[in-house]
Amino acid sequence: MEGALPPPPCAADFGGSRLPGKQELGCGRPGSPATPPPASRAAVGGGPELLGGGSKLGRQDSGAALLGKYQMGQLLGRGSFAKVYRASSLADGSPVAIKIIDKTKPITSAMEPQILREVAAMRRLQCHPNILKIHEVMATRTKIYLVMELASGGELFSKIVRRGRLTEPVARRYFQQLVSALRFCHRSGVVHRDVKPQNLLLDAAGALKVSDFGLSALPEQLRDGLLHTACGTPAYTAPEVVCRHGYDGSKADAWSCGVILFVLLAGYMPFDDHNLVAMYKRIHTRDYNFPDWISKPARYIIHQLLDPNPNTRMSLEALINTSWFKKSLNPKPRPDQSPVAELDMLDSKHDVIGTMNAFDIISLSSGLDLSGLFEATGGAKGKRFTSRASAEAIAERVRDVGSKLGFSVERRKGGTIGLGKGVGSVLAVEVSEIAESLLMVEVRVVGYGGVSLEEVQWGDWKAGLEELVLSWQKEAA
Repeated sequence: MEGALPPPPCAADFGGSRLPGKQELGCGRPGSPATPPPASRAAVGGGPELLGGGSKLGRQDSGAALLGKYQMGQLLGRGSFAKVYRASSLADGSPVAIKIIDKTKPITSAMEPQILREVAAMRRLQCHPNILKIHEVMATRTKIYLVMELASGGELFSKIVRRGRLTEPVARRYFQQLVSALRFCHRSGVVHRDVKPQNLLLDAAGALKVSDFGLSALPEQLRDGLLHTACGTPAYTAPEVVCRHGYDGSKADAWSCGVILFVLLAGYMPFDDHNLVAMYKRIHTRDYNFPDWISKPARYIIHQLLDPNPNTRMSLEALINTSWFKKSLNPKPRPDQSPVAELDMLDSKHDVIGTMNAFDIISLSSGLDLSGLFEATGGAKGKRFTSRASAEAIAERVRDVGSKLGFSVERRKGGTIGLGKGVGSVLAVEVSEIAESLLMVEVRVVGYGGVSLEEVQWGDWKAGLEELVLSWQKEAA
């Protein structure tokens, strides 16, 4: 196509046979609409690598009652360290998906952060209708049970494989729900980084559900306001992510949206090539062609989203103001359909304070704190306390104490406060609402080099915050 931008300096790095095929980018996973997905993945978020297996759970689990709360059903997916089962609540019969992680199995260094990211991201994103929900977490000495929403309609990927391209109204409806969910993620401080049809599920009513946050990024992963980890699925990943330079996560997700919209309307990939080097050359020169049936307004949006220069690429905020996107945005839904989520469902309170659901409260138990499952126990990395002070008063105190101790203070998305000294952030303070007039405050180390709280003047911090504290939840040994 005309109007191509010159490839960035990193384009030279794409040469050579040392690069893998259309497989992974660092922590990414394969995925391209070329072959149907395994049947075991239907109705569950995440590829087989995350859905897992490898534990001694087997046929005996199907039909068994789990901890007196859920009736286990068929196995839906498996991988290296977990399995996912269909189940139903014994209380009301509602269907759920349960991911069972076996703590006795060796978990690789690549999988550990994916588990933690998935849980941390999903706990922030509970209230959006187009994001797969996590209902509950339970644990025993050897296993962790993540109880999640069941998307019984399967993957959007499977629908594309079965039907080919979608009509423009149907494609637009799915696309509107995807963009609504991703804007909510970004405004909550979460970047998905692996947006592809295999991670877009459908519920029984046909509503889209964004899933698989194993590669997502949270605010504490930012350095100088940018992300630096190359991950995702190559065919859907923005070119700046591959370059391994700093990148804006929301713009990277916007690129993936452009690829998905093309796939929904065309039925095939815009840059698909068996040779990864050739594919990236096509990406950097915008070498793709529109089929005749895609309308001019849709072509314009795809062209603006598939801009290899992130500085001029259309953002999701600009996208929602286009007439093509707005068309039929809030139609009266059929009885078997869920309406498209309101695009501006976040209120100002969300930027100041988070909410804490039952999952968060359960995970505060020392026996169920997921961070303790993978992190070394020597040296405290975080503290929690409850408080009856207002979120504004807590934020003001954190700023005051931080300034007196020589920390730079930065307000981040999702209400998190970052505090740094020198290069990189050192501390992150997050405030969540447990109940009315009761807040949970978490202070954790997010710097590099294994820094402990004691090394960042924790004694002074504790003294400065003590007036706000109702009770400490996790004291140092």
